[in-house]
Amino acid sequence: MSTTRLYRPTHRDAFELLESAFENGRLLTMFGRCEVHYEGRAASTLGPGQRLVIYKPDGTALVHTNESREPVNWQPPGSTHNASVRDGQLQIQSTRSNPTEQLDVLFERVETISAYAVTDRSDLTLIGSEEDLRQRILDSPDVIEDGFDPIATERQTTAGPIDIFGKDAAGRPVVVELKRRRVGPSAASQLKRYVEAITTELSNTSTRGILVAPSITDRTASLLDEWDFEYCSVDIE
Repeated sequence: MSTTRLYRPTHRDAFELLESAFENGRLLTMFGRCEVHYEGRAASTLGPGQRLVIYKPDGTALVHTNESREPVNWQPPGSTHNASVRDGQLQIQSTRSNPTEQLDVLFERVETISAYAVTDRSDLTLIGSEEDLRQRILDSPDVIEDGFDPIATERQTTAGPIDIFGKDAAGRPVVVELKRRRVGPSAASQLKRYVEAITTELSNTSTRGILVAPSITDRTASLLDEWDFEYCSVDIE
């Protein structure tokens, strides 16, 4: 595997490596002090800080901090990456047109940047995925509770897509968040955002929230209880 790596490069040197990597389909990793701006389905700003940023040949862009496995900002496959040096900063812009979204990462200082010529022909074989869990619930809604009626999957809200949206036997809206592994408080917070979004959209204060996972932490259980949400243990197997 061919690798090009620069340590504490000037913005101009980093820019030249970025341009070459984008043109030749290289996988890029960058670490340094940057700020991040996003505009699209919503708008967000992440102030200056040290972050790991990954750019993939398929258009994916990921911005990671030193916490959590999920990126704090990202762009999906199909985006286009472009770099420039402006106002004393190295700027990388990732855009896509459907829907219109733009992610701007502005580096004040680059500690390291690496470009990799990666060849990976292997397909991931995943057993017990979140999709398996979703399908099990759609096939047998009563694993959630008697009378549960799943209406839609990946239902869009202002807080993001809901895994499964449905109604209970009494006709109340139900937001179901799926996790295929043991989860912590962030899953409860995510469910809370979805329930609040649906409650606002439907003007229905009786919206229920159910977190589905093999197991949850004690802190997660406390938060669910505090917010009057529910937990359903479903084993993917």
